[in-house]
Amino acid sequence: MIKNRNGEIIVTNEKQNKLLKSLYGSAGGRVFLKLLTAPALSKAAGAFMDSPLSKPLIKPFIRRGGIDMSQFENRKFRSYNDFFTRKIRPGRRPVDLTPEHLISPCDSKLTVYHIDSRRIFRIKGSRYRVSDLLNNKFMAKRYSGGLCLIFRLEVDDYHRYCYIDSGIKTGNTYIPGELHTVNPIALERYNIYKRNCREYTTLHTRNFGDVVQIEVGAMLVGRICNNHSEAKIYRGMEKGRFEFGGSTIVLLLEKGAAKIDSDILRNSSEGIETVVKFGEKIGTAV
Repeated sequence: MIKNRNGEIIVTNEKQNKLLKSLYGSAGGRVFLKLLTAPALSKAAGAFMDSPLSKPLIKPFIRRGGIDMSQFENRKFRSYNDFFTRKIRPGRRPVDLTPEHLISPCDSKLTVYHIDSRRIFRIKGSRYRVSDLLNNKFMAKRYSGGLCLIFRLEVDDYHRYCYIDSGIKTGNTYIPGELHTVNPIALERYNIYKRNCREYTTLHTRNFGDVVQIEVGAMLVGRICNNHSEAKIYRGMEKGRFEFGGSTIVLLLEKGAAKIDSDILRNSSEGIETVVKFGEKIGTAV
């Protein structure tokens, strides 16, 4: 289930969910998944989406998704990927600049999980290790007792993302892998945060300590496009973008770094995702 910040339930795509359940819930579907999750297929799909041949896909997608194009830059798009990574118009995603406010890095559906003393967080009864997410046991120790924030982007979301605070970032670490969907249905059978390709960096922030930000690729999303390696960063500054499809951003916060807004915590405890927007307040520094 998904709710907005007003507590209203958001209708999900039942047709898509039925398709995913058949893929992940049947033996035949899982055989087909091996093809769909292969990076080679994602690379081929990406090449097509970069080409002018993909332009006819744009208008039907806008209609099906009910996308309000008045929020985005008004120009002709060279390809589907050019459309997919379109920029928002100035002022449409105001960034909360209050220093002690924790902001969302993107438009997404957010769920928050507690990381226990063994560096484990649980989703739908399944255990996920921070060390698997980062492929780094030493680094995972720092986030014992902290929080794991999972921002799930769907295909109709704005696919550019920002820095949550000012400070200094480290270089990017890329971990190759498969490309499963990030839909919650997949989590029932696969540890996608261990198996999917992903890229992470540590943000040495002014107000929230050392925050790890991870971008997770998803089905037919082979490209995570980050703008900077080691750099000085600013709150709301664009960090990068995803190309084509749904994807996920994960933030790891150290113990006591921030208090998450009560509606998001309440929804998360009930297994409900909360709709949040790029630059919106989602918590407060402790």
